[in-house]
Amino acid sequence: MTITSAIVLFAVIWFMVLFVLLPIGLSTQGDEGEIVPGTHAGSPARIAMKRKALWTTLITTILWLVIAGVIVSGWIGVRDFDWFNRMGPPPEAIGDRDG
Repeated sequence: MTITSAIVLFAVIWFMVLFVLLPIGLSTQGDEGEIVPGTHAGSPARIAMKRKALWTTLITTILWLVIAGVIVSGWIGVRDFDWFNRMGPPPEAIGDRDG
């Protein structure tokens, strides 16, 4: 795994975790009964983005370590997802045909 792919993997996981965490603990203006004029009742009343960003980063770091570890170890490779055999035989199997 190159450094670029590691950073991209971290960013993708970070945003996925953020979108999962955003609605957790959400309190809307309609729930609190204090709707600011010009806003929707479903708008958030309080935004705790620093806290959510911290939790997102913590969870993402743990998930990234596990996923990157699996990728780097080779335990699961790209050929494991080639269910339709589009990649052909592995390179080491090609030399066995001549024997």
